[in-house]
Amino acid sequence: MTEAERLSKRLIQQIACSRREAELYIENGWVTVDGVVVEEPQFPVTHQQVALLPGAKAETQPPITLLLNKPAGLGCGLGANSCQQLLSHDYRWAEDASGMRPLQRHLRRLELLTPLETDASGLLVFSQSPGVIRLFKDKGATLEQEYLVDVAGSLDERGLKRLSFGQTYKGVTVPPCKVSWQSENRLRFAIKAVQPGQLRHMCESLGLQVQGIRRLRFGRTGLAKLPVGHWRYLGANEKF
Repeated sequence: MTEAERLSKRLIQQIACSRREAELYIENGWVTVDGVVVEEPQFPVTHQQVALLPGAKAETQPPITLLLNKPAGLGCGLGANSCQQLLSHDYRWAEDASGMRPLQRHLRRLELLTPLETDASGLLVFSQSPGVIRLFKDKGATLEQEYLVDVAGSLDERGLKRLSFGQTYKGVTVPPCKVSWQSENRLRFAIKAVQPGQLRHMCESLGLQVQGIRRLRFGRTGLAKLPVGHWRYLGANEKF
């Protein structure tokens, strides 16, 4: 019986490349075993057919950032009822225009940078990139966020101004924000440094009943046409 060997070792033997080149080809999804892409250099092979796909490049790939349109009702932690279950290539938006080749390692070691309450929906940002993670930790509070809040009840111009300026939450004065009516029952907030539960508290303090909260944008990057329950890669030219 043939003894199993590492996929990277087999590839080195077949195409006469270095160990590092073999690992890059495999980790970047350019190598198949019996026609199926395998991304683990240590994958054991014996008699299987190993092939390098056309156009293969042994290049180091940068860490990625992805945007998820979270459905209401899913939490942001771990568990069966968490949005983490959507971090699968099955839920990648078919119209993702980033040009990124999906790899399994893109879905590992992702840090959630923009959590939302369970009953809220909208934009979440996950990243592996040290630069993006540092940006949100150091300057996230200065990035403007855009929300749509569905409400029941009425609010006059004076009440609208009170939403925009002078509110407090958990004993702290809320920074001024921009609030406007999008429709008869929908408010638009352009606001910074939002805390969990803050928008609901602001609306309910003025007698409005909150029926839904959706985040559309963080900084300069928004959901656009990304469907609920799907994700896409952050494009190379997109900035927060």
